[in-house]
Amino acid sequence: MTAPLLEALGVSKHFGGVRALKDVSLTIHTGEVYGLIGPNGAGKTTFFNVLTGLYARDQGQVLFDGSPLPLGQPHAVVAAGLARTFQNIRLFGNMSALENVMVGRHGRSRSGVLGAVLRSRAAREEEAAIRRRALELLHYFGIADRADDLARHLSYGDQRRLEIARALATEPRLLALDEPAAGMNATETEELRRLIEGLRRDGLTVLLIEHDVKLVMGLCDRVAVLDYGEKIAEDVPEVVRKNPRVIEAYLGVEA
Repeated sequence: MTAPLLEALGVSKHFGGVRALKDVSLTIHTGEVYGLIGPNGAGKTTFFNVLTGLYARDQGQVLFDGSPLPLGQPHAVVAAGLARTFQNIRLFGNMSALENVMVGRHGRSRSGVLGAVLRSRAAREEEAAIRRRALELLHYFGIADRADDLARHLSYGDQRRLEIARALATEPRLLALDEPAAGMNATETEELRRLIEGLRRDGLTVLLIEHDVKLVMGLCDRVAVLDYGEKIAEDVPEVVRKNPRVIEAYLGVEA
């Protein structure tokens, strides 16, 4: 087992009187694809948003490579090396595919406002480098021929790939995918599976939240299951799929 990259320790989150997460702990190791599943309303997206800084946790701690992640600061989480995609695609529809990926490099750029306005040599060289890297990512995802097309004109599957490409432009060590197969047909889901496997071969660590249990069980190294905000199982897929509490959470029990 490789060293821990992300550790969630006793994470809890409430919305008024609603307990969304209760004392959730898990560890994601460098280089693995880690799955997080659970029935609707189990707390998966809430947990995801806590990890990535959109929500401030009420209790617990989240460590990334041994250092605490800040509370409710998405930009600082990205700077630390954790990037995400969204369940509902959030692209800049009236910007080109290439521009969308270039935006992802914003957090890694060094040129300030003055350099951008005056078009200094350093700013121009950095912009050219950002453009080259964005084109490399579009080639990697097989959509370089759509570089100049507006994002809203891309097919659903290509928009999903573009969003992942934009996340990778931040140079993450851990890529968190929030239901990337949502709305995909069988062919697109298979292409997504191959894509994630390719990212793992390239050394990236992946956290996958997904309703497609078949995809998760066939792809992930380990899987955790949430139900009503609590972790009820965590193990390799073969063990999790046979866990009685997991079966009960998904199928219920006979009265």
